[in-house]
Amino acid sequence: MTARRVTDSGRPLAFSFDGRPYEGREGDTIASALLANGVRVVGRSFKYHRPRGIYGAWTEEPNAIVDVTFDGTTTPNLRATTELLKAGMDVRSVNAKPTADADRLGLLDRLSPFLPAGFYYKTFLWPDWHRFEPRIRAMAGLGRLDPSNEPPAENPMVNARCDVLVVGAGRSGLAASAEAAGAGKSVILVDDQFAPGGSMLYREVDGDARVEQAVADIARLGGRVLSRTTAYGIYDHNLVCCWERRGAQPDRQWRVRPGQIVLATGAIERPLIFADNDRPGVMSADAALFYLRRHGVLVGNRIVLAANNSRAIPIADTLREAGAHVTVADLRDGGTVDAVHGAKAVEAVTVSGKRLDADTLLMSGGYTPTVHLFCQAKGKLRYDEGIAAFVPGNPVEGVSVIGSAAGDFDDYAISPVWPKAGAKTRQWIDFQNDVTLKDVELAARENFRSVEHLKRYTTLGMATDQGKTSNMNGLAAMAAITGRTIEQTGTTTYRPPFTPVPFTVVAGRRRGELFNPVRRLALEAEHRAAGAVFREYGGWLRPAWYGKGDAADEVRREARQARDTVAIFDGSPLGKIEVFGPQAGEIVDYNSYNTISTLKPGRIRYGFMLTESGVIYDDGVTTKLADDHYVVSCSSGHVAGVVARLEEWRQDRFDPSQVFVHNLTPHWATLTACGPRAKRLVDALSLGVDLDDAALPHMGAGTGTFAGCPARIARVSFTGDRSYEVSVPAATAPALWAAMNEAGRVLDAVLMGSEALLMLRAEKGYIIAGKDTDGTTMPQDLGLSGPRDKRQGEYVGKRSLFTDNAQRQDRQQFVGLAVSDGGPALPTGAHALGSDGGQRRSAGFVTSSYDSPALGRPIALALVQRGLSRMDEEIELVHLGSVRRATITDPCAFDHDGSRLNA
Repeated sequence: MTARRVTDSGRPLAFSFDGRPYEGREGDTIASALLANGVRVVGRSFKYHRPRGIYGAWTEEPNAIVDVTFDGTTTPNLRATTELLKAGMDVRSVNAKPTADADRLGLLDRLSPFLPAGFYYKTFLWPDWHRFEPRIRAMAGLGRLDPSNEPPAENPMVNARCDVLVVGAGRSGLAASAEAAGAGKSVILVDDQFAPGGSMLYREVDGDARVEQAVADIARLGGRVLSRTTAYGIYDHNLVCCWERRGAQPDRQWRVRPGQIVLATGAIERPLIFADNDRPGVMSADAALFYLRRHGVLVGNRIVLAANNSRAIPIADTLREAGAHVTVADLRDGGTVDAVHGAKAVEAVTVSGKRLDADTLLMSGGYTPTVHLFCQAKGKLRYDEGIAAFVPGNPVEGVSVIGSAAGDFDDYAISPVWPKAGAKTRQWIDFQNDVTLKDVELAARENFRSVEHLKRYTTLGMATDQGKTSNMNGLAAMAAITGRTIEQTGTTTYRPPFTPVPFTVVAGRRRGELFNPVRRLALEAEHRAAGAVFREYGGWLRPAWYGKGDAADEVRREARQARDTVAIFDGSPLGKIEVFGPQAGEIVDYNSYNTISTLKPGRIRYGFMLTESGVIYDDGVTTKLADDHYVVSCSSGHVAGVVARLEEWRQDRFDPSQVFVHNLTPHWATLTACGPRAKRLVDALSLGVDLDDAALPHMGAGTGTFAGCPARIARVSFTGDRSYEVSVPAATAPALWAAMNEAGRVLDAVLMGSEALLMLRAEKGYIIAGKDTDGTTMPQDLGLSGPRDKRQGEYVGKRSLFTDNAQRQDRQQFVGLAVSDGGPALPTGAHALGSDGGQRRSAGFVTSSYDSPALGRPIALALVQRGLSRMDEEIELVHLGSVRRATITDPCAFDHDGSRLNA
C-alpha cells in the first residue's frame, strides 16, 4: 500500500468504488477516502483512456470525476475532491468500462499516433466521416445521466445587496471582511470550501483557532459568512452569482449586487511538464499537504518532491515528520525530472539522470493567481516575471484583488520551468483532455497560434476544470514554440461559471409555470362557461374554438359564420404599449419600418418592426392619439420583446426625460367584433362614439365610455371584414362580454376562437411574424419595398436592407399557393422543390395551409425562392416522401379588392 491514514479520527463510513467496498471516515471527501484506502487509479482520460489518479485537492482537480449513487439517486460528473463522503455511497469512475482500473478502452492509447489534435478533421475523412461518427459520439461524454434523478421542487434564489462582497475566506479575505465590517459596512463573505480559512487550515500553526476567532469577529460586527458557497460568475454591473451547497436542503443561488467586490481567491499550484507526468501517483505538492493536515492521509511512503519554488520545498519536512521517506528535487538548482516509471502507478522516478525508487511524485511548478472572476469583470492581466504568472493589471471599477490572487506571495522565490519543445516523449499539459506538448507544437505548425485557436483546435483548457492546471503551461509552451514572450502570447477568455454549477441552481424557481407563466385572460371563466377549448398562443391561454364537436368542424363553423354575420373574439393579449412625451413620434418612427409620426391624431397605421439585421421581428398597428402620445399594438407573444426594444432605444438613442414607455397590455381587455354585422353590434353598446364611416373610417380610432369607464375603439381588421376592437379596463371586461353577447343574439353572432381567426387571416394573405416569416425574411420579400426605397430617416435595420445578401435575386419570397393536383390542403412545412446541378434541393416551404370554407378549396401561404416573379407557375412540393403540385398565386385569396372592409 502507498498512501495511508496516519491520524484516525471520525466515525467509520462504508462506501464502494467501482463495485469494491471501502471504509472512510466522517469528514473525508471521496478523494481523501480513496487515497486512504490506497486507490491509485480513479478515472480515465477523455481521449486516450489513460489511467489517472488524484492530482489535486479542490476545484482544480482534472482527473477524479465520478458518478455518485446515494439513496437510490445517481448524480453524474462530481469532483471527488469536493464531495463529502457519506455512508452507503456507491462511487463509480466515469469514461471507463467496466472500471477505471480495468478499462477495456485503454487500448485507445496505442492508437495515439492516429489521434492527434484535430484528428477528427483528418483521420476519419476517408472513406466517409459519417461511418465513424456514430461510434465516436457514443464514446463521447463522461458520466451517465440517471433519468430518475429529478431535481428538487425548487432551488431557492436570494437577491442580496451589501456594501462589500468578499470572495475567499483565507487570510486576506478574513482580514478584508473584518476591516470592512469594523468600518460599519455591510459585508458578505463567501468561500467555496467546507469551512472558512483557506490555506490557513493546513499551512499555519493554530490556523483553525485563528480562523474561528476571525469568523466570530466578523459575525459580531454584523457580517455574514457563507461557507460552501462558490462565487461562480461576475456579470453586468458587477452582479455576482453564487452557488450555496446546503447538504440535505436544496442548494441555493445568491444574486448579490455589492458596492465593492473584493477578490481574495488565492492561487492554484500548477504542474510540471515532463515525460509521463500523468501517471497515477503524480500529485500536486500542495494537495499532499492538504490531505495530510486536513484528513490525516499520507499520500505515499517513498516520495519524490520536485519543485521550482520556495513555497513547496518546506512541505518535504512535514511529510517526513508523518513517516514518509522524501527526496527533494529542487529544480531551481538546474535539476530535471526525466521520467516516471510504472504502468498504472508511480514505481520510480528519474531525476537528473538518476533513478529513484518512489511510489509518489509530488510536483510544484509555481502558483497561478486565481484571476477568473477578475477577468469576468472585464479585467486585463499582465505577466509578472517575479512570480512567473499573470496577475491583475489595470484596476476595474468596483473590484479589488488582494492576497495571493493579486500575486502577493510571502517570501516566495521561483525559477520558471516551462515546457521545452522538441521532446520525443509524450508530456501532458491538459490531463483530462489528453493534450500533450506535441499537440501544442502541431497547432503551431498548422498556424493555430492564437491562444484562442490553440484552445479550440487542441481542446486545451476546455475540460471540466476549465484549464485551471493546464492553461499557464499551454500558453507558455506556445510562447516558446513561436518565439514570443508569455505576455505577448496572452491568455484565453475566462467565462463563467468558474466551476460546473447544476442547472437546477441556475434555474432556481424558474421552472414549469414559474419559468414560463401561463398568461390568463380576464374573461377565462366566461370563455369556459361558453364551451371554449383552450390552447396556448404566444404564452397566453386562449380559446382555440368553442363547442364539443369535432375540432375541424367547429373551426370551420366559426370561420363561415364570421364571414356571414358577426363574430366576437377576445383580443386582449394584443400589445397595448403606451409611448408618450415630446420624442414619442421620433422613437416610434425609429422602431418601425414605416413612418408613423405623419399620422393625424385618431388614425392607425400598420407596419413592421425589424431586427438590426433587417429581418422582420413583428408586425402590428400603431395608433396616434396625439402628437406626444402613441399606442403600439404588437402580436401577443412579442409584447415583452417590443417593450424591451423601445426601452433600450429610449435609453441609448433618445433623451429618457423626453419619452416614456409604459406597457398597459394587462390593464386593457379587448373584445373584437368582426363581420358584416359588426357595426350594428358595436352600435348597440352605446359607447358614445360616432361609428359613421366618415367619422370612424377603417384604420381610425376613437374614445368613448362603457359602464362609466373609458373605452377605446379601433377600427382595424385581421380578418378582412369590417372589424372593431373595443378596449375597456380589465375589471370591466365581464360587463362588456355580457353586453356584446346580448347584442349579438339578434344578429346571429358567433363566438370565435384563435383557430378560425388564423384561417380567416390566411384567406386574406395576412402574415403572422414567425410563422409566415423566418429568420431571414425582410420586407421586400413580402413585396413591401416602398419604405426601404423612399424613406429618408433612420430606423432599426435600415442599413441591413441594402446589403448584397438583402438584394439577392434568389431570396425566398412570400406568395400564395393554390392546389393544382386536386388533392387536400398542402401539409404545412412541405418543401418546394428546386434543383442545383441536377440535385433536388429545397426552394422554400409552406408556412400556413387551410381548407377554406369561404372559397370551398384549399389555400396556402409559402416562402418560395423568387416567388414574386413566378406567378401562375406550377411547382412541386415534397413532404415525407409524398410529392404534390401547386400553383404560385397572390397571397390574398379572398376579397382581393378589400370591399368587405367597408361592407
